[in-house]
Amino acid sequence: MNASEWSLAYASQGSDTFAGLVSGDRIRDLRHDLDAIGLSDAGSPTATRDILDRWAELTPTLDTLAGAHETGTWLPVEQVEFHAPVSPRQIFQAGANYRKHVVDLAVAHTELSGDRTIEQVRHDAEVTMDARKQGGQPYIFLGLPSAVTGPTSVVTLPAYSDKHDWELELAAVIGETAFRVDAATALQHVAGFTIANDLTTRDLVFRRDMPELGADWFRSKNAPGFLPLGPVIVPAEFVGDPQQLQVTLTLNGTTMQDESTADMLFSVAEIVAAASQTTPLLPGDLVLTGSPAGNGAAWGRLLRDGDLMESTITGLGRQSTRVIGEAQT
Repeated sequence: MNASEWSLAYASQGSDTFAGLVSGDRIRDLRHDLDAIGLSDAGSPTATRDILDRWAELTPTLDTLAGAHETGTWLPVEQVEFHAPVSPRQIFQAGANYRKHVVDLAVAHTELSGDRTIEQVRHDAEVTMDARKQGGQPYIFLGLPSAVTGPTSVVTLPAYSDKHDWELELAAVIGETAFRVDAATALQHVAGFTIANDLTTRDLVFRRDMPELGADWFRSKNAPGFLPLGPVIVPAEFVGDPQQLQVTLTLNGTTMQDESTADMLFSVAEIVAAASQTTPLLPGDLVLTGSPAGNGAAWGRLLRDGDLMESTITGLGRQSTRVIGEAQT
């Protein structure tokens, strides 16, 4: 991060929690800049959503404050705890959006018999993905804000399953209401980007009692803490092309996911535009863009008590999530 760049965070030092600007290795406590950013009538910006609600208006002031290292209240980043950088009203999630990921899952979940070889399954999945790209739409479902947790939080794996998985994703954070926008203008409504790990309970994805209903994303993705988020929101202008970022997750030091966002079937702009056709996307909302190849289901290695996931996306910082097994009752 160079001197002109900054990111938005939600952090705490002791019992004091605040919205802040991260610049280099320091974070500026914005509670001391309420007059400058026009939030003095709010008493204290206890959430970054206060800022995202007025993103376009406040960004020039935030640029100035981030560069004013000799004024304001600055703390070393190692002295604060980072929390989820935003509390979203709505969470939109894109499924089956990385070509290689979908092909790998098709191979992992298909029973082979007769002339149904791995090569045939892979070929059929590739044909399906090509057809989706040509004439289809992003597959979008909703997540619960209650699943959001911080970038260093310990997450409890529910005891009702032993098949919990990781899904590292690039998340777009909305900065201006988007309703029925097109892909050409969709990114103008994005304030910035952050890291999301969309944890999934694999054996709850499909309903065995009513398979015709398809996927059950409510049960499989929304346990408490199943959406580690952050550590920061990096403004879109500092991220560059969101289709040229590297998404990397390690499990106990071993690389499991390491793919480019260039492998997305539908771009970030296309996903934002598609979601906005049904309902307004509001400031602070999250748009998750799918997970690349390398999930546990493909590796045959799902999460276990004590595992540590380290996650990075180019320019967005680092997330560290340890999981523990829920005590049996």
